[in-house]
Amino acid sequence: MTHQDQITVHTKKHGDMHDLTADVQRIVATSKVKIGIGHVFAIGSTAAIGVIEFEPGLQRDLPETLDRLMPPSRNYGHEQAWHDGNGHSHLQATLMGPSLTVPITNGKLQLGTWQQIIHLECDIHARERTIVVTVLGD
Repeated sequence: MTHQDQITVHTKKHGDMHDLTADVQRIVATSKVKIGIGHVFAIGSTAAIGVIEFEPGLQRDLPETLDRLMPPSRNYGHEQAWHDGNGHSHLQATLMGPSLTVPITNGKLQLGTWQQIIHLECDIHARERTIVVTVLGD
């Protein structure tokens, strides 16, 4: 059985993080899949999906850490081509990745107590993001 749905996220700025867990679980429940996988994919080259403990400290720490690893700057090759100020955004999103696959058991996402599925906005502007959730299984 295969089921697919979408989540729309409105972001405000670089580093904006959204907890998608309840929305993804709702899609899993709608799918009626009892055993399988849920695949979560963010459309956009400056959007990232991950798992984190969704709490204020980590909501601050993750984007700050990514900015230390790949700081905002106009020195990236991307800036030479487009001059749009978001070369670091592309690199950060690539490092984190655009997708995540989570096992489903008894119709529920198999996440730990402190694991939430998140979308991280890596771009420098507010965006309307589409997250595609595909559920596969029996």
